[in-house]
Amino acid sequence: METLRYNYAHRLLHWLIVLLVLGLLTVGALLGNLGFEGLKDLVGLETTNQLYGYHKTFGIVVLALMILRLALKRLFRSPAYQPPLNGFERAASLTVHSLFYVALILMPILGWLGTAAGGFPVQFFDLTLPGLIPENKDLSKTLFQLHGIVGWVILSLILIHVAAAIYHWRIKRDGVMKRMSLF
Repeated sequence: METLRYNYAHRLLHWLIVLLVLGLLTVGALLGNLGFEGLKDLVGLETTNQLYGYHKTFGIVVLALMILRLALKRLFRSPAYQPPLNGFERAASLTVHSLFYVALILMPILGWLGTAAGGFPVQFFDLTLPGLIPENKDLSKTLFQLHGIVGWVILSLILIHVAAAIYHWRIKRDGVMKRMSLF
């Protein structure tokens, strides 16, 4: 019998990534809008350093989870839509999901490179990862601008994705929501 749901590992990864990304976007907005000094004035040096460290660490975690998710996507077939989506829905779904994968892999890479180019340590919990590129303040600024733009793209994709989910759940009532539900 063909299942109409993703396997449990894929569903669990989806929701874990959702939680991490929402937290990272929230902290990233604070870091981007207040900057180091503004955040330090608001919450103190120790908390500011912790927020930067956690942001870097969990950005790397999202990168690793997205790579794992890509591997699972190649190993396991996606469940069929029942009833099938129309042409527009299929195209929109493929576009949004593809953009999510690209953005959620690109975002931490830009952060990693921007951090390294800024001359700052790339932290992963208590480890310092290789910077990958030499210090270059102008390049760092550009990479962090791109990092911020991709953050807005991800937020836009989240809003589109949630709107489509609500549409399928409350208007079409076609069972699409069950594909990724944990329960």
